[in-house]
Amino acid sequence: HHTGDYNNSSLIVRRGQPFELKLTLSRELNNNDKVTLQLRIGEKPMQSNGTLLSMNARSGQTDQSWNAKICQTNGKECRIVVTSPADAIIGKYLLNVITGPSVYTPDKKCVYVLFNPWCEVDSVFMPGDAERAEYVLNDTGYLYVGSTKMIRGRPWNFGQFEEDVLDCCMYLLDKSQLKPKAKKDPVIISRAMSALVNSEDDRGVVFASWSGKYTGGTPPLAWTGSVPILQQYYRTKKSVLYGQCWVFSGVLTTVMRSLGIPARSVTNFASAHDTEENLKVDIYLNENGGKMENLTTDSIWNFHVWNDVWMKRPDLPKGFDGWQAIDATPQEKSQGIYQCGPTPVNAIRKGEVYLPYDSKFVFAEVNADRVFWLVKNVDGKETYTKLREETKVIGKSISTKAVGKDTREDITGQYKFPEESPEERKAVETACSYLQSNNLGICEVTPPPEPLKANLKLGMEGEKELWPGQPIELNLIITNESAGAWTVNVAASCQLESYTGKVEASLATIKQTVQTKDKAGLSLLSVGAVNSIPLKIAADAYLKAMMSVEDELLVKVNIIAEVQETNEKLTEELSLTFKYPPLKVERGSRKKRKSVSSILLTAQSKDLSTKVAGRTGVIWIKDTNLTDLKN
Repeated sequence: HHTGDYNNSSLIVRRGQPFELKLTLSRELNNNDKVTLQLRIGEKPMQSNGTLLSMNARSGQTDQSWNAKICQTNGKECRIVVTSPADAIIGKYLLNVITGPSVYTPDKKCVYVLFNPWCEVDSVFMPGDAERAEYVLNDTGYLYVGSTKMIRGRPWNFGQFEEDVLDCCMYLLDKSQLKPKAKKDPVIISRAMSALVNSEDDRGVVFASWSGKYTGGTPPLAWTGSVPILQQYYRTKKSVLYGQCWVFSGVLTTVMRSLGIPARSVTNFASAHDTEENLKVDIYLNENGGKMENLTTDSIWNFHVWNDVWMKRPDLPKGFDGWQAIDATPQEKSQGIYQCGPTPVNAIRKGEVYLPYDSKFVFAEVNADRVFWLVKNVDGKETYTKLREETKVIGKSISTKAVGKDTREDITGQYKFPEESPEERKAVETACSYLQSNNLGICEVTPPPEPLKANLKLGMEGEKELWPGQPIELNLIITNESAGAWTVNVAASCQLESYTGKVEASLATIKQTVQTKDKAGLSLLSVGAVNSIPLKIAADAYLKAMMSVEDELLVKVNIIAEVQETNEKLTEELSLTFKYPPLKVERGSRKKRKSVSSILLTAQSKDLSTKVAGRTGVIWIKDTNLTDLKN
């Protein structure tokens, strides 16, 4: 049954597959003796809804789809084969044995029944031993974070077999208050768990916070696995402080695998949070290029981590079995509470966003357009000018851990067709046709813009990776690719942001007019000419803001250029990520290696300023000789 790794003394079986019980009697069985197994689940078990099961082990006859039959007797001992249906209720059953007037309750009276990815008629059946080993049995893995240009894996201990983890999952199942029939269905259970892993509506497992201040709890960056979170929640029945998207995904992977549903954590880089269901993420900039958070309700997260779970979808048309996206991070309400999915990944790929659940939201996360707006105050009124619309920047490098390897697998092609391919355009058109009618005009595919008279390009030179404690030294670049000379008003803003796009601090602004002709009348921005504007920020300007929050931050630079002669406006957004020193693990000699303290950790990096934010390192040690290391 592939349940031997659970740290639990009770019997744990998978549905749709026989298991054996050994019964020791006070004497040998006579022909007219009756032996009945009784299993019950829930507070008020009833035969009518399948929560009270009675199986005659002598005859093998039963009124339910469960079956029990004595297969072997040896004196006072007999073996009973019990077979559960492939759609049995998932949960913790209590076992009794009835022999005539006597009712026997064993010391280990609990029988856990889980989903069975090895059973071809179970709705979570997953073909392939390697896939089942990865998505059901593997208790460690990686959650991918960072940015599109600098992806890194965070090791994560899922620990689905550890003490109290399975019992915590059973507690969540009871807390869901699902009806018995619903507890057979992985679609309904996975949706319920996406709600219960966050605390928003039902005092679930993890309390979400992006405040940067995490007093009274554990900062999200400090978690390295799901086990302490689920153990603490099970023992206290109080939400655990604090979590962000990768924590929710890691915990939900643990819960799904513990229950027997194949699951993987998935990271979408440049992930859109579209609050208006119009496939547009609107970014509003002031005249200095700074993001106006009071107007910007949509956002683009540097990365967002959710989950895929594997199952059949008999509730949908054919073609949508397989991976289903679910998300426990509380972003938007669905049917009145913070839950998301399951939505078929294949439906997202094809734009079939009418399918349940929450397919519109997930489709926007990987396919929305980014629109920049310039907000100016003219005669006391705010005016809005559309600067740029980008159609290829959202939904990049969608990642998960590869099967059987500690490497990243890019699964972008499972979520979306290649950009600008005929299939991709059709998928977007299909999605738009299902969006709310008042958004259809907004959702129409934007025609390509007319060529600019002043063909200028904006860019940046300098370190793309920053070491904390070092100054930021950049050059903003304006390249003229047209046959004219222009006067350009340049505004640039440099801000410190969280991975969700929240502005933590404004570091610098620049306003400068680039004159295209010098005093002698010569063009400074002739065809192919480059003009450079330096941007320097001392380390002290950002380190105080970095150290005031317990989140990883990045630098965002927004540039706005207005050409005076043509009134044309351009914009560009650029990101810089901080780089932290890697850790090298060295092992002491065998004689010295008596405890964990004999492992030497050394930071290998450039010389860094002492003004660096506190860091938490995660180390996986793979060595069969280190027997003193439990975790």
